[in-house]
Amino acid sequence: MEIYQAIGQEALIGILSHLFFIAITFYALQAFMLEKIFKKNKVFQIQLIYILLSIAIGSAVSNFFLQISNWSGKLPYLF
Repeated sequence: MEIYQAIGQEALIGILSHLFFIAITFYALQAFMLEKIFKKNKVFQIQLIYILLSIAIGSAVSNFFLQISNWSGKLPYLF
């Protein structure tokens, strides 16, 4: 039963980590003025680009931190 709790906790941490980093990335992307790059009156497409970039970058950063955390937990087995 204990292994199922560990799997559930790992899943929860992964979900929260992804959501956190996606939100941080979305906030950071607001500093860019993508409106200058796109055609005028393409508000929906610009918002979609912000969302997709946030998901892509935020997920990559989250995976990085989750892997570092996982690997650092396994370092004691080296010695």
